[in-house]
Amino acid sequence: MIRTLLLVSIVTITVPVFAHDATAHMAKAASAFLESLTPEQKTKATFTFKTEGKDERIDWHFVPKERKGIPLKDMTEPQRKLAKALLQTGLSTDGYQKAETIQSLEVILRDLEKDTRGMRDPDKYYVTVFGTPGAKEPWGWRWEGHHQSFNYTCIGKEATMTPSFFGSNPGTIPSGPKKGTRVLEKEENLGRALVKSLNDEQRKKAVILEKAPKDILNVPGRNDTKAEGIPYSALNDDQKKELVELVKLYLFRCRPDAAEGDWVRVQKSGMEKLHFAWAGGFEPGEGHYYRVQAGNFVLEYDNVQNGGNHPHTVWRDFDRDFGLDELARHYKESHKN
Repeated sequence: MIRTLLLVSIVTITVPVFAHDATAHMAKAASAFLESLTPEQKTKATFTFKTEGKDERIDWHFVPKERKGIPLKDMTEPQRKLAKALLQTGLSTDGYQKAETIQSLEVILRDLEKDTRGMRDPDKYYVTVFGTPGAKEPWGWRWEGHHQSFNYTCIGKEATMTPSFFGSNPGTIPSGPKKGTRVLEKEENLGRALVKSLNDEQRKKAVILEKAPKDILNVPGRNDTKAEGIPYSALNDDQKKELVELVKLYLFRCRPDAAEGDWVRVQKSGMEKLHFAWAGGFEPGEGHYYRVQAGNFVLEYDNVQNGGNHPHTVWRDFDRDFGLDELARHYKESHKN
């Protein structure tokens, strides 16, 4: 039986978001956070910004493990508020609420699993800053813990926001005061609604496997999926709208002004390149998976573990993950002379 539930409380520290000012907004919050740390804490929280060789910046994951950076559990309450203020600069209101609720699920898991090793801890979420916030040279930051990995790279006025991972265990809270709560409800419902709206001919194109994979395919260290399934052009008008809604749901979990730029890039690259692929069952509780991909832009959803009650979702762009494309362009332009 669940004895304890950490209630979600949304931090009210906010800084106005101005369009096309993402990196300045992030730099201000990151600098305020770093200034609040002791020298010892700052040593843990900061790394140099590297673009080659073994780089802590690109060592991302979403499993419960010790990480580089400084965890919430090692911060004072004022420092925690500043850390959460930084997180708010990278997420939309919806994305931030999801992140807070996912964090609170660690208390439920601790009770369900009778964890005595400290694996399930809502304070084991880490902040890491790479380089100098606001500097002319590129810099970045990461928020990461169990079922969360948000990676930001700032180059001039350009902010890239992938990989971006949200997961939830349990997917639906089974009992207690928050029974029935589903953090990633929209992600599941929109994908299922789209595949169930397909006619037999369309579904033959969309379903790539009868059994869903055990997890998302583009896990850390992998980025080799290709667009497959049913193309955007083979959908009717209502289905096209549903696919657009699904893509925007993933993008706009991150900060809206920067996400708008990513949505424009998807459109410019060609909507006809988008493909929707499905694997597994079609009903709630049945293990299922979907992927939307166009070239190197990809989002994935997988819900197989724990009897189909443990979803993982990710948005990646293999060109722009960790700002790789933008960094290459930046260094090429800065060395023209």
